Amino acid sequence: MKKFFTHVYEISAFALRFFKEIFIPPYEIGEFAEHLENFGSRSLPLVSAIGLLMGLILALQTKPTLARFGAESFLPAMVAISVVRELGPVLTALVVAGRVASGIGAEIGSMKVTEQIDALEVSSVEPYHFLVVPRVLAGVLALPLLTAYADALAIIGTFGVVYISGEMGWQLFMTSTVTSLSIADVVPGIAKTFFFGFTISMVGCYFGFKASGGTASVGKAATSAVVFSSFLILILDFILVKTGILIFE
Repeated sequence: MKKFFTHVYEISAFALRFFKEIFIPPYEIGEFAEHLENFGSRSLPLVSAIGLLMGLILALQTKPTLARFGAESFLPAMVAISVVRELGPVLTALVVAGRVASGIGAEIGSMKVTEQIDALEVSSVEPYHFLVVPRVLAGVLALPLLTAYADALAIIGTFGVVYISGEMGWQLFMTSTVTSLSIADVVPGIAKTFFFGFTISMVGCYFGFKASGGTASVGKAATSAVVFSSFLILILDFILVKTGILIFE
């Protein structure tokens, strides 16, 4: 437990430096674009599968319960609210953390143990500014977009279940879905993904910089990045849900 809180303290200090470095030139536009592609477009196949399956499974699980009360018409609204407010942001963040945080930890960890980071310093390149800032900015921008994409696919998956059962058409389904969502559902759901994207990238970078010794530490950095970022996402979600309730309800 002491080790956990030590990491939390060090990650917080590591993250605070970001808000200073982000305003200092040079602005690594090329690095940012490259990491945005890695974070965003390369995660699309995995996020597509998760989004579609989320909608299908939720619809199949919820439909029998609603049928007991003769309330099948509420299925689009129930799934949409569940996905947009909670399941979409959290599941997308956990899936992306498994792919991206481990990749960042392994990549920077390899640079650390092979002394490439030392070479950057010798070349008058500030490693934190060059390696961390573009990756974190890419995470903050990419995760909300990925979450909105996963939410849309989940709603399409729900419609697939409803359409096969012959209960309603596309227009009625979308009307029921859109009218059920309010600002209090959409804004907190998307807002929390900025924090999740920041956490995933920052934790990956932190454990990459912590790597030392041989190649075994690179694997340890990748594993620790996934475990910590996933755990912090769940803690952050609890805090942000509570904050959203206080603000919007």
